Amino acid sequence: MNKTILITGSTDGIGKLAAEKLAKEGHRVFLHGRNSEKLQAVVAEIQRSSGNDRVKGFTADFSDLKAVQSMAQEVVQTISQLDVLINNAGVFKSPETFAPNGLDLRFVVNYLAPYLLTQSLIPLVKKSPSPRIINLSSAAQAPVSMEALHGKQELSSQASYAQSKLALTMWSFHLAKEHPTVAVTAVNPGSLLNTNMVREGYGRYWSSADKGGNILYDLAVAAEYEGVSGKYFDNDLGQAKGTWGTAHQDAYDDELVRELMKVTELVVG
Repeated sequence: MNKTILITGSTDGIGKLAAEKLAKEGHRVFLHGRNSEKLQAVVAEIQRSSGNDRVKGFTADFSDLKAVQSMAQEVVQTISQLDVLINNAGVFKSPETFAPNGLDLRFVVNYLAPYLLTQSLIPLVKKSPSPRIINLSSAAQAPVSMEALHGKQELSSQASYAQSKLALTMWSFHLAKEHPTVAVTAVNPGSLLNTNMVREGYGRYWSSADKGGNILYDLAVAAEYEGVSGKYFDNDLGQAKGTWGTAHQDAYDDELVRELMKVTELVVG
């Protein structure tokens, strides 16, 4: 049965690989990118390679939360039901430290943007008979500084990246409890995959990007993951494919999660 799937940050890297694989199976796939020309080129490329004309795209710069809100409104006007949402867009190294709203760029793109987009699209997701939300976490996770999330403390790119990924993971577990009919997964797609972000950030890689693209595909549509929620998938475990693992201990601390959600709502609100 074909699904309607939205993948953020899907004009290159593992998001694009997952989109190509899903499109070839006939799913209705919506890409997202921050550059309109690049997005349209990738949409046309995947349409040709898959023979699937139901591949479309949305443009938004996720460093701008107003742009995220505008994209959410466009999605709601375009799609009547969303079966799978993959929050894949992310940033590590960047010439800019701060987003337009003055907050740390990595917190905004990696955590606040997917939080805001998902909150807006939850009604569409819950219309699906078997909805799934997949949030891209990382092996890099560090305790979240509420001062940094508020924009009152400046961090290194490595520190803010790791904190933003733990924040995303903590919120994923909260989201799973808040919406028990939606299967929510936080996933480390694999460390140092061969993607632009990794090469720019580290200058080297360990594994093929296909490893990450394949696990996004599996978590999106494979029967074995249907209904599994509130868990962390670690693609660094195992060999060709990972398994369920354990996130940073703070992700399981209800008090810390409550504090994070309170601050998040204040910052986004």
